[in-house]
Amino acid sequence: MKVIGIVGLPASGKGEFSRIAAGIGIPVVVMGDVIRDAVRAAGLPVTDQNLGNVANALRKEGGMAAIAERSLTAIAKQKAEVVLVDGIRGDAEVDFFRDRFPEFILIGLDAPFATRLSRLNARGRADDVHDEADLTARDSREISWGLGRALTLADYLIMNDGSRQEFEEKARHLLAEIMEEPCP
Repeated sequence: MKVIGIVGLPASGKGEFSRIAAGIGIPVVVMGDVIRDAVRAAGLPVTDQNLGNVANALRKEGGMAAIAERSLTAIAKQKAEVVLVDGIRGDAEVDFFRDRFPEFILIGLDAPFATRLSRLNARGRADDVHDEADLTARDSREISWGLGRALTLADYLIMNDGSRQEFEEKARHLLAEIMEEPCP
């Protein structure tokens, strides 16, 4: 199985990339669902603060790759040659996936701060932040998990600073390139 991982700061385009991949038939496993499920299981509302606190607790209890480990079951359920994993947040998760999937490919997504903040204000998810201070705090939290180091480990990097159509063209082109790569 070839596993493609996506890493990027909030609103850098991970969800959009996943939508594009799903649209061409690649199954998507969202690591954030592990955290959302844990928040709901604890009887808490799904807010940015609760997601962050639960993610920190899971990592404290199970190590920095705990979310990746908990995602393995969902990945294994996919009966496809290629699976996309959305939401890698740290280098320990990258190492975890590279150890388990010899064909692991990491795609980094980047976008300017102001663009990401604008996207968060427009998309309307319950766990989104809406001002500069909150986004800075969320970025800092995710960087503390090793997200910056994970971005440096990316095999490919897409700058998502243009239109949605431009991003979709970049994503489709990259996915086509990856899908054509022969298996060792």
